[in-house]
Amino acid sequence: MNIKRRREFHDEDAMASMNDIMFFLMLFFLIISTMANPNVIKLLLPKSNSTDKLSKQPITVSVTSDKKYYINTRELPFEMLEQELKASVGNSEDPTVVLRVAENLTVQDLVDIMSLGAKLKLKMVLSTEQG
Repeated sequence: MNIKRRREFHDEDAMASMNDIMFFLMLFFLIISTMANPNVIKLLLPKSNSTDKLSKQPITVSVTSDKKYYINTRELPFEMLEQELKASVGNSEDPTVVLRVAENLTVQDLVDIMSLGAKLKLKMVLSTEQG
């Protein structure tokens, strides 16, 4: 006796949910990539009760607790800081420099950098953590 199925069996892969998964992964990575800031040097900043945000792209000067100086992400010695600031500012109008100084450094360390900014006639802003 010859038994035959009425419908033949076709192997199918359900791929509709794969599109949803890929869309959510792409959305997740796009959102996360906008939050990441590659020009960040880890520092413990002093705390402040009020904070203001800057709208233009400033030059960042960071000083770590072991007195390593950075302009944006490039490390350089203190002796080169003035000429590198001058070169970074270039011909920009109303240049702004954000100071990110570790909380355990002395006030004299901060004053040394601010005197360079005053000499170059730069607007300097001290970065703090809200707290």
